[in-house]
Amino acid sequence: MTTATPLGGTTFFSLNVTTREQDFLYKSSGAIVAAVVVVVIIIFAVILILLKMYNRKMRTRRELEPKGPRPSSPSALGPNSNSSQHPAAVTFSPVDVHMETR
Repeated sequence: MTTATPLGGTTFFSLNVTTREQDFLYKSSGAIVAAVVVVVIIIFAVILILLKMYNRKMRTRRELEPKGPRPSSPSALGPNSNSSQHPAAVTFSPVDVHMETR
């Protein structure tokens, strides 16, 4: 609580806060922090529950879909198979390499 006290020609501001008001302010700020923490925990819990429900729904949808014939991939054949497919090789040819001469 701020009060203005005229003293002569000047005005002085004094802050009159009792220890009981300070305790109330400290307790209420602690309660506000606790409320914010509880709200954040509740929001995280709701998000976690929603993600679990979505994951369960998508998993059951994938399990219940009819599985069509899939083309066999080279990795499914195994490393000892003799197929006509060759692994892709990556070569590096430095075309734009400029060396600085001194």
